[in-house]
Amino acid sequence: MRLCSENVSMSYRTGYFGKRSTILEGANLEILPGRTLGLVGGSGSGKTTLGKVLAGLERPSEGRVLFGGRDIWKMEARDFRLFRRKVQMVFQDPEGSLNPMKSIERSIQEVLSLLKVPKRDWHERTLDMLQTVGLSEELLGRRPSQVSGGQNQRIALGRVLLLEPEIIILDEPTSALDISVQAQVLHLLRELQRERGMGYLLITHSAQVVSFMAHDIAVIERGRLV
Repeated sequence: MRLCSENVSMSYRTGYFGKRSTILEGANLEILPGRTLGLVGGSGSGKTTLGKVLAGLERPSEGRVLFGGRDIWKMEARDFRLFRRKVQMVFQDPEGSLNPMKSIERSIQEVLSLLKVPKRDWHERTLDMLQTVGLSEELLGRRPSQVSGGQNQRIALGRVLLLEPEIIILDEPTSALDISVQAQVLHLLRELQRERGMGYLLITHSAQVVSFMAHDIAVIERGRLV
């Protein structure tokens, strides 16, 4: 199903007198299955805020977010939980998205528990996930600080894939990685999209990344799409 924003605006009250600060203004985007929309903008342009709004992590001040034609903020709780499963977000800092005190295996098992997968199937599902993202079983006993940034990003992506999303919002997914590792992760994302037909919103400031990944491009400046 497609995910789109309609005239989405976001503003906050700041300061002692409650002055209103506008982060987004009248944003209209559409993310389609099997396609990548690149969202390009500088620091502070509002691109990450728009990503969070589309993922249902923040509620817009004005406008609507539609998934499959339905306003997500008017969904019943059960439908909203399904939406949150079908639309996932992968953040910039791969290590920060994982609990530093828990092993990689435990972080994966938390998702399997949430999905109510029987414990007897956890190991097999974990190995399948690792194979999908090109990682070795030997990483399972380690903590995030004991593996590379590229491996952590693959683990974070693998946990998201367990939820079988239709749309993934990728917030600068490779900016914290070395150039060679960036290429590996981007090739993996393209391959997964071909196999599973997922739609991506790729948030980035890199012209090289967006030219490699995106079918369509939107540019955001000071909270407005231009």
